[in-house]
Parts: sequence; C-alpha cells; structure tokens
Amino acid sequence: MSIPINKMESALIPVIDIRPNNPNAAQQLLEAAANHGFVFIENEDTGIEPADVNRMFELSKQFFALPLEVKEKVSISSNKAGMNWGWLKRGVETLDPATQTRPDVKEAFNIAELIDGEFQQPLPDTLQLHGQTIADFHQKCHCLCERVLTHFAVALGIDDDWFTSRHDQSKGPSGTVLRLLYYPLVDGLEDGVDIRAGAHSDFGSLTLLFQQAGQPGLEIKTPTGEWAAVPIDPSQRSSAESTKTRPLPILVNIGDLLEDWTEGLLQSTVHRVVFPKADGGDRFSCAYFCHPLDDALLEPVPSEVVKEYASSSGKELARNGKLITAKDHLMERLAATYTL
Repeated sequence: MSIPINKMESALIPVIDIRPNNPNAAQQLLEAAANHGFVFIENEDTGIEPADVNRMFELSKQFFALPLEVKEKVSISSNKAGMNWGWLKRGVETLDPATQTRPDVKEAFNIAELIDGEFQQPLPDTLQLHGQTIADFHQKCHCLCERVLTHFAVALGIDDDWFTSRHDQSKGPSGTVLRLLYYPLVDGLEDGVDIRAGAHSDFGSLTLLFQQAGQPGLEIKTPTGEWAAVPIDPSQRSSAESTKTRPLPILVNIGDLLEDWTEGLLQSTVHRVVFPKADGGDRFSCAYFCHPLDDALLEPVPSEVVKEYASSSGKELARNGKLITAKDHLMERLAATYTL
C-alpha cells in the first residue's frame, strides 16, 4: 500500500509489512529506500508495542514540563564528555544553518545508548525513576533497526550481517541516541522565518520516528523540489477506530551514512517540521537515531547492486573516496548544527 503525498503519482510513501509472512519485504524496503528514502513499517510483530510508545510520550511530557533549572542540570552544554547527549533548549539547534535566520523552535533531550546496562549521562528524577522503561525502549528500537538493516543486506546480496555487525553495540560505542522532541506553539512567530525544525537530512544510518495523532507538521522534499506533508496515520482510519487493535505504523527514514555506504542508491531525503497552517497546538515526537559503531569506516558496500547503480548513475561517495569513521562524520555534522 502506498500513500500519495502530492498530486504526482511518483511521490508515494510505501507501507510495508516486515513480518516473516511477507517474503517480499526485503526487496520492498530496498525499493522504498531507493525511491523515497522514507517508508512506513506496519507496527505489528515489531517488538514495539503501542503501550511502549505511549509510555515514552508520557515520560517526554513530564520531562519537558520540568522547571528550567532542573533541565539545565542535564543540558548538552553541561555534558563533560562533549557528546551529543542531554537537553537542548530553544535556540541551541539550527538544522538548516545555510538558510535559517533564527534557530529551530523546539526543545530536545538526547538519551545515549546504554553501556553495560548503565546510562552515560545524568537523568532527572522524573526519568531516572523509569530508567528500565527507557532502557527497554532503546533496546527494542535497536532490534527493529537491526531487522531492517538485515533486510537491506539480503536485498543487496551481501552477507546478512554486513550492516548489523557494524551496529553491534556489544563491540563498542556509537552515536546512537533516543531523542525526545517538544515543539511548543509560542507567541510572536513570524511566518516564513520561524520553523520547528529546519530542512535537513539525518546524520546516521536509520531513523525510527514515533508521532502522535493530531500533531502534524513533518514534510519531505519531493524529487520535484516541492514540500509535501507526511501523514501521521497513512491508513486514514476513522477517529473512532482504536489504535489498540491496529497500532500506528512506524515511520523509518534513511540517513546520510546509509546513503554514503550505498553510493547514493538509498536516499537520505531532506525533511523539515513546520507549524501547522490550521489551528494547532504543541507537537511531541520521539526519534531513535541509529548510528554505526564509532570506528566503522564509511566504505562502499561490497554489493553488485550498488556497483551497478554507481556505474549507471555516475554518482560517487560524498567523500570522493576519502574514508572517514562514523564518529568523525557525526562530529562534523553536529559542529555545523549546534550553537552552545
């Protein structure tokens, strides 16, 4: 099933069932990633229950409602490790620095992957009390990403574990973070100037995005250069239908590293978050940014499918053959994004 996002028939976001009873899941995922960079995955038998998602949104709202002085104690600027962990207040992040005159209108809290079952950063009491819930959600998201990456490996005709071995958190640290996002509706906004999240592509391999019904705003840039809204619920079910019987699908998008690894075959699509044109309120979302191990090299995938694409398209790696590590790539992108 595909969802039209503008009048052009080619601008579609597929909805794919990755359960074992769909033998075509790997090829469908590859085609979606190559043509759109975004795909909805049916959230049935993914390991992530609707109750898990709802609980994370409850904790997110509790966190962002905390007094500023409490959030400041866990801010990204207070992070002595110098990593992408902690709370970001409004004015810290500008995702499209080339065109934005003002920073994104949002707050965020980045929670790093756990090392040996321990958090790498301080958490406020409202989250520390639910540390196991957060840890479990982290793990469930990572497992789902591994399933998707395995499907890509199968479709590309390479070893099943080519991607997953480079994302194996037991082998070392990575830039993977679980990000809680809060986009407040505030007074004094200037149309065409203020934006919730500027146009950008994601930095890592895969992103899982969890959204809430009735809180639109995500848009992707189509091949024609136009912006098109991404539906929160692609099934367009009636409001009376309970998500308990059919959970909202999970939105997955390709990041820059996976595009580099496949020499442009898989697309890291530019997207943004805008203020709704109709009356709307605050927006909350939760994103799991899956990154390779810090020392993973951004070398071309040894796939005949990738080689054939690179040969026919004339595209080259963004690095023009210069190999860097996943951590170096992430640090470069963060340096251009944050104002601390």
